[in-house]
Amino acid sequence: MPSPAHVCVTRHGETDWNIAGILQGWHDVPINEAGRRQSRELAAAFAGAGFASVWTSPLARARETADIVAVALGLPPPFCHDGLKERHFGAIQGVPKAELAEQDPLLLQQILRRNPAAHFEEGETMDEFAERVLGAVLDIGARHAGERALVITHGWVMDVVTRHVGGLPRSAILNLKRKNGESLWLETDGRAILPGHAPSCGG
Repeated sequence: MPSPAHVCVTRHGETDWNIAGILQGWHDVPINEAGRRQSRELAAAFAGAGFASVWTSPLARARETADIVAVALGLPPPFCHDGLKERHFGAIQGVPKAELAEQDPLLLQQILRRNPAAHFEEGETMDEFAERVLGAVLDIGARHAGERALVITHGWVMDVVTRHVGGLPRSAILNLKRKNGESLWLETDGRAILPGHAPSCGG
């Protein structure tokens, strides 16, 4: 039986839209200078992690983060996986939260609480989103049996994974928001996704 893959799921570096409180979704927003610094710090922190590969959402903020880390670690260019994209927020993508506070204050409160029950007109349902995210993680795990893989993705994606490995329903409100550059370790054999742990230094 093949050994599981050890997968580190990490949120991308900071963008100007993060600072401005603008809902990004599938919009291609680059990381800013702080985000580039965070990416270099990530690479330094992962220097002894023994990653075999880097995977990324195709969105610019994740892809640039992944590129910086891969170059610093001497790894091949990152692989892109569409399943790692942020949730599609539909009609409110690109809308500042301050503006949404006037248009739809209830939806804004759900977003601020990262409530999975939030409905995004013209966007993805939570089930559609969760299925593609978990499918992507399983796919990456199946490709890297016995190896360590770094995955650069997005905040709501990490929420999906956090609920799953915690045995929580998709409807659970987590009351946490992953910071730019924050990571979560998993183990997966391509069939199941389980909690993992960071390797010891040099391990």
